[in-house]
Amino acid sequence: MSEPTAATDLTTFIAGLPKAELHVHHVGSASPRIVAELAARHPDSPVPKDPHELERYFTFRDFAHFIEIYISVVELIRDAEDVRLLTHEIARDMARQNIRYAELTVTPHSSVRRGIPDVAFMEAIEDARTSAEREFGVTLRWCFDIPGELGLPAAEDTARMACELRPEGLVSFGLGGPEIGWPRPQFKPYFDRAIAAGLHSVPHAGESTGPETVWDALTELRAERIGHGINAARDPRLLAHLAERQIPLEICPTSNVATRSVPSLAEHPLPELVAAGVLVTVNSDDPPMFGTALNTEYEVAARLLGLDAAGVAQLAKNAVHASFLDPVGKARLAAEIDGYLAAWPG
Repeated sequence: MSEPTAATDLTTFIAGLPKAELHVHHVGSASPRIVAELAARHPDSPVPKDPHELERYFTFRDFAHFIEIYISVVELIRDAEDVRLLTHEIARDMARQNIRYAELTVTPHSSVRRGIPDVAFMEAIEDARTSAEREFGVTLRWCFDIPGELGLPAAEDTARMACELRPEGLVSFGLGGPEIGWPRPQFKPYFDRAIAAGLHSVPHAGESTGPETVWDALTELRAERIGHGINAARDPRLLAHLAERQIPLEICPTSNVATRSVPSLAEHPLPELVAAGVLVTVNSDDPPMFGTALNTEYEVAARLLGLDAAGVAQLAKNAVHASFLDPVGKARLAAEIDGYLAAWPG
């Protein structure tokens, strides 16, 4: 029998590594099994009922097409039981990857406007959150996300729910959807309100647009972390700013290729960001839609950066450091990562 290669050893290491994830979307984390089950419950949807057909369905021409397909899956979430089931099963899948803590990006406006009462939505995600921690040992927290393509009315509704109906697990306020045509500064009043209510600012920026969008997120939305931010690599002054202040980027390599924001993994700017001293975290974004998982994204990052087990463990600790987990929880998870690395025979 041949000896295991360094690559297979690292795959095994990553699979068992305790991890935190900071950029992963609620509906976008639905596994093919759950999507197909929801599609079967709602047969008027264009989403395939066969899990095997979903791979073709989840092939995107560009970012706009991705948003179109994403919305079709959002439309499968029609009642509180759909919300609870989806959230619970996401946590089950996370536990299988040794994800201990995740900040799940939730877009409540998209579900509420389709008829789920806002209070029922909050109760469903909170019920799933507490059961996930009890059953799977996964700690979930929420980022309430403005669907930018729906404009200021959606921003107002998201801010209202975040500030007035604030569920216990809510820690941050975000902005997603297409960047082109939706400038960040118009959302400033809603971020101001959320920040005043004690929430952290974590908008998407600089994925399908240039570094100017990242600057807007920092100066107008007071971003503490940036979702994606990959095009910061095109602006040396922005790179220096991010590095000096250690403002984390939530990097999702496979997602960036799938949405055509980056031509290929070989051309991904992750190495440039790290070389500039930027604090990066590794994330999966919408994993089943992109045919990936957090473990896979760690393998991709390890290849791009030439990391060994110790380097991968440091990436995992970056996510813990950049998270909004409480200090005791951060210390505990960081110590678990250190202990895992120390016990690793490689």
